[in-house]
Amino acid sequence: MRYSSDLSEAEWQLIEYCFPKAQKKGRPRKHSFRALLTAIFYVVKTGCQWRNVPKDFAPWHTVYHYFRLWKKSGLWIQIHTHLREHVRLVAGRKRHASAGIIDSQSVKSTECSDERDFDARKKVNGRKRAV
Repeated sequence: MRYSSDLSEAEWQLIEYCFPKAQKKGRPRKHSFRALLTAIFYVVKTGCQWRNVPKDFAPWHTVYHYFRLWKKSGLWIQIHTHLREHVRLVAGRKRHASAGIIDSQSVKSTECSDERDFDARKKVNGRKRAV
């Protein structure tokens, strides 16, 4: 079955190199990295619980295991960095940004909030947060 969270062939080819190649020794992988990634994207897109991953995908505990493994190993950051650099190059820009902007936003809070402050410049009662 096809889901809106499925990776296209072009999308998969962009990030496939980030995943380790299959080893010649040991038990072969039962689920491809692409299938696991598609299941993770399904959870993210639909907001369903891990235990409610459809039966079309790998078992939920396998999908969750790889999600956590890739988070701990920094794979998500590696993929994000690669995609950001790719988008910049396609747009005709340099791979790495030469400057960055950090902004803040004042968010109104209630009268009884513990985290209450005053943004003098904007004259707003609330809390300042970086965005």
